[in-house]
Amino acid sequence: MRGMTTDESLFPVLLGPAWVGLAAPVRRAHGGRGSIALRGQADVVGSDNRAARLLRQLLGVPAPGAAQPLTVEIERDGDGEQWTRRFARGRMRSRLSAGPDRLLHERLGPVLLRFRLEADGGAIHWHLLGARLLGLPLPRRWLGDVLACSGAEGDRYAFMVEASLPGIGRWIGYRGTLEVDDGA
Repeated sequence: MRGMTTDESLFPVLLGPAWVGLAAPVRRAHGGRGSIALRGQADVVGSDNRAARLLRQLLGVPAPGAAQPLTVEIERDGDGEQWTRRFARGRMRSRLSAGPDRLLHERLGPVLLRFRLEADGGAIHWHLLGARLLGLPLPRRWLGDVLACSGAEGDRYAFMVEASLPGIGRWIGYRGTLEVDDGA
């Protein structure tokens, strides 16, 4: 999948024919060429224990806080997408690409996450299948529970991410809505 042409965005390639059933805000956010920006807000929650705070810091995930202004910039190139999320209480960057296994790969600091994407009800559900830390595979049971969904609320892009780990609990969760500024 490396060397995608600019006519083949990451998410349409990975979802195949299911792409056309997605809600319009989801297609606008995850399809097309070039760079786009999304603006809105998010509620961020997470445990206040030391391990959760350290994990958020290590991965560049924002600190908890309600109604945080949020800007998401997505820069597309021939090999995938660079996402920069600017929350009021932190900045999070990740690199998304299509793996040779036809899964979505997301690199977040020293961690590589592998997701199977599923389109359902106009939304994309992200199913975590595995992860690597500094290139070494992690046992699935260490990854805890991850729920993620990209959908729509009216004409706005809506998202939800929840992640919990054994012994730490819910270390991060965020949800909100964004306006898609795709120049349309």
